[in-house]
Formats: sequence, structure tokens, C-alpha cells
Amino acid sequence: MFENLAEKLQRVFKNLRGEGKLTAENMEAALKEIRVALLEADVHFRVVKQLMESVKQKALGQEVLGSLSPSQQVVKIVRDELLHILGSHTSRLRLASEPPSVILMVGLQGSGKTTSTAKLAKFLVKQGHRPLMVSVDVYRPAARQQLAVLARDIQIPIYEGVPQESDKPLELARAARREALQSNRDVLLVDTAGRLHIDDELMSELQQLKELLNPSEILFVADAMTGQDAVKSADEFHKRLGITGVILTKMDGDARGGAALSIRTVTGQPLKFVGVGERTDAFEPFHPDRAVSRILGMGDVLSLIEKVEQTIDQKKAEEMQRKLLDNEFTLEDFRDQLKQLRKLGPLESLLGMIPQLGPLAKELKKIKGTDQEKELTKIVAIIDSMTPKERSNHMIINGSRRRRIAMGSGTTVQDVNNLLKQYTQARLMMKQISGGMLGKKFGGKMKLPSLDAFKFR
Repeated sequence: MFENLAEKLQRVFKNLRGEGKLTAENMEAALKEIRVALLEADVHFRVVKQLMESVKQKALGQEVLGSLSPSQQVVKIVRDELLHILGSHTSRLRLASEPPSVILMVGLQGSGKTTSTAKLAKFLVKQGHRPLMVSVDVYRPAARQQLAVLARDIQIPIYEGVPQESDKPLELARAARREALQSNRDVLLVDTAGRLHIDDELMSELQQLKELLNPSEILFVADAMTGQDAVKSADEFHKRLGITGVILTKMDGDARGGAALSIRTVTGQPLKFVGVGERTDAFEPFHPDRAVSRILGMGDVLSLIEKVEQTIDQKKAEEMQRKLLDNEFTLEDFRDQLKQLRKLGPLESLLGMIPQLGPLAKELKKIKGTDQEKELTKIVAIIDSMTPKERSNHMIINGSRRRRIAMGSGTTVQDVNNLLKQYTQARLMMKQISGGMLGKKFGGKMKLPSLDAFKFR
């Protein structure tokens, strides 16, 4: 998310830091580069114009030009203006005081409404809610079956209706709300049929659903890959229906981020959630301040901490730290740690959350997601091919044992050798982190092992 925009803006700020003194001329040049970077990121032209006028007015003031660290002042101004555009705080779901709260999911066909409905349901369960889902898309073949399959996967109930309701969206919605009341469900998620805003018949159906259900939220689901088309569609839906928020899907793909930066200004409605992967848990609330930090290269440590807290077993983590300090960290523990790491998601998605990685980030990004998965699978296979005694004491693994392990895991002796080297370095590194950085509240120094040690040849 925002990777290309972040890279270009950081280059502008780096050039400003290289200037001996900030002048109106080099500031103008920097502002021009920022403008180009925003337009290339597919930010709406009206938003770019508004942002640049505001930044220029503040950046060319005497306070900035005469300051001791003008480039830092410019970063602060750009940050403040981006926050003004995106919103200063996370926009939360509005739920009715009397359940069930109804959330209407609307948007174009193929934007990811059905998947987002299931993802939102799973998110609500984690928040302590009891959602019920229903699909009123009676037009697209297998649309309702798709939601039913997802419902079974995430183990959240769905209202599938009875035969006499099956082709009547309004009847389905009415019966689903009744079912939510009777089954003590506090949120009803209604997945509607995809439609163009120029389709008057289907838009009228949405308006009827709105009148019938009186939804707490009308969320427009848009594909971030479509860029400004997503912003335009959201604006048209808002004019016809009065949306209350936006969900952008496929933000983990090649989306340039322009839609996320434009949508609030154009529609007046906040971006509430982003889809960042295909899995049903790849769904996050949109935090404007964290997004701006990532754009400006400041990382997103809060999101990283939240992801780790949700994924990593706290008791296991404490036990692992004890083993590291007592020099009891075995190959079996190493395998378990890698499995935990795999749950955190692709490496490239984590890199954007870590501030100021510098050259290391570029090197790490060369390892693509499929390569990571292949390497982790190979490591786990090698360790699984060892005996319990070998996993608990790697020092006994001699030449003949290495040949046997390689044959059992479908790898080579060189792969086994590289793994043992990798394990030894990782063990040392993690002991330094646990005993040094954590013990001194991040005040200590630590030397990272070469990245080459973490790759098979």
C-alpha cells in the first residue's frame, strides 16, 4: 500500500535535506516533484490541487524558510495536510442503540462485496458482536452460494431464506432481519447485488432496501485497482443513496493508493476498512495517521504490534524468551517460531510497518512472497525429517545424519548445512534481541547477521 508514492516523496525530502539552505526556488522545485508524485499515484486532481495550495502557502512562509531544519518542517506540513485530507482519526462503525444494527454492502459488480461481507463479519466477531449475514443478490449466478461457502469457512451464520423468498430481495431482507431478532444477533450484514449507478431499476431497489431496513451503515465496496474509477463510482452512489463509508479491496496489490487519498475529499465520507489479501482475516480498519506515517517513511509500529499480539501466543513467546536466555533454544523451537512468523503474513507487508530500514528494506523486498513460502516450507521439511534427539541437540548431526535428513526431506546436504548455519545465527541474533534490546528497553546495540544466511543457495 502506497509503496511507490512513499518512495517518491521520501526522495524529495532527501533532496531537500541535501540543500545547504532552503530557498523559494528549490522549495518550488520540491513542491513540483510532490505534485507529480501524487498525480502519478492516481490521486484525484482536485485533491492534489487542494493539497498543493495548502502546502505551498505554509511551506513558503518565513518560519519554514528561516528554520534550522527546513526539510523536517516541510515533512511536518505535508503530514498535517495529508491527515487533513484522510481524516485525523479512525472512523469506526456506527451501530444502532437497539439491535440488530443493519449494514448494507453496496458497490459495482466484481468489487469484492461478498468477500468483504464475510471479512467484516469475522472482524465483528473479534470485536465481541454476533453477526448474521444474508445475500439479496438474486441476479448473479451462485452469488448467494458464494456467501454461504464463506459463512461455513468462518463459521458465522447466514440466512438463506425459503423458496417463496428466493427471488425477492426485499422479502429476503425483511425475513433476515426477523431471523436476526429471533436468534439474538446484534448485527445484520446485507450483501446486495453489484450494479452500475446508471442502472435505475437496481438503484431503486437499493433505495427500497434502505427505506425498509433503515441501516446504521451503507458501506460502498470499491476495488482499489480501479483507481479514480472507484472514487467516481463512490461519489455517484453517495449522491443516489447516501453512503456512510467506504471499503477499499485489493490494497495489497498494485494499487497506487490514489483512491484511498481521494475518496474522503470527493465523497465527504471516510474510508473505514481496507482489504489487504485474499484470506478472510486480511481485513483492517483504516487508520489515517498510520497510513500517513507509512507514506512518509515513518513506519507503522502500532499496526505491527497489534498484528503480533493477535497472532503470537503470549505464553509461548515468554517460554521462548526464557529458552533463549537459558541457551535451550532448539531446532524444534526454531521450526515453531518460523510457523508463527508465517502467520504474520507476507514479509513485504511487514516491511512497510518498520520505520527507516534503509538499504536493508530494499534487499529484503527482493525476496518475493512465493520465494518466502518456498524457503519456509523447505526449512520445516528438513527439521521434520530429523529425529527428536537431533532436533534437541544439533551438535550430533554429523555427515551421515545430514545425508539421511536430506533424503528424507527431498533436499540436498548443502540445504541441510545452510539450515544449521541459519539456525545458529538466528539463535545468536534472537538471544541478543531478548537479552540485549528487550532487556535494555531498546537501548542496546545489536548487529544483525547477513541476509544471505537466511536464504538457501
